[in-house]
Amino acid sequence: MYENTYPNKRFKHTTEFLEKHITSHSTILDLGVENPFTEIMKQHGFKVTNTQGEDLDINTTGIENSDADVVTAFEIFEHLLSPFTVLKSIKADKLVASVPLKLWFSSAYRSKTDMRDRHYHEFEDWQFDWLLEKAGWKIIDRQKWTNPTKKIGIRPILRWFTPRYYIVYAKRI
Repeated sequence: MYENTYPNKRFKHTTEFLEKHITSHSTILDLGVENPFTEIMKQHGFKVTNTQGEDLDINTTGIENSDADVVTAFEIFEHLLSPFTVLKSIKADKLVASVPLKLWFSSAYRSKTDMRDRHYHEFEDWQFDWLLEKAGWKIIDRQKWTNPTKKIGIRPILRWFTPRYYIVYAKRI
């Protein structure tokens, strides 16, 4: 089903991590609009609803009104000015979230064509841990993985052994 290419490698790792911690009968609120990974979660038996594209820095009503058992947030917190506010507004007691890690050899991602597709944050693992803990979450499990490319150069070589993605399973304290 998955190849060892982006985003397939990321989807494979994320699916395995999610299935390790969340049962398929759990209801999930996935932060962000429906996307290819939403469909993968549904194919794996998860009951998923998404937020509707509202600016979560300003409007957390959809999160606050959700009665989902679990909230997932895959590569969304880096797009928010204030991920702390969103993390505090979650009512569910389980969270599975992933973020791209800050790479010392590469600047933060910024789309030149889409003003909304920019990273305000690229976390180091300890920073994301600290943010979660400050927002009232206890990390139960975590994992990192690389994102190699088939390009030639120093940075592509570094991507073969430098973790790019960080995922956590946390419970509300």
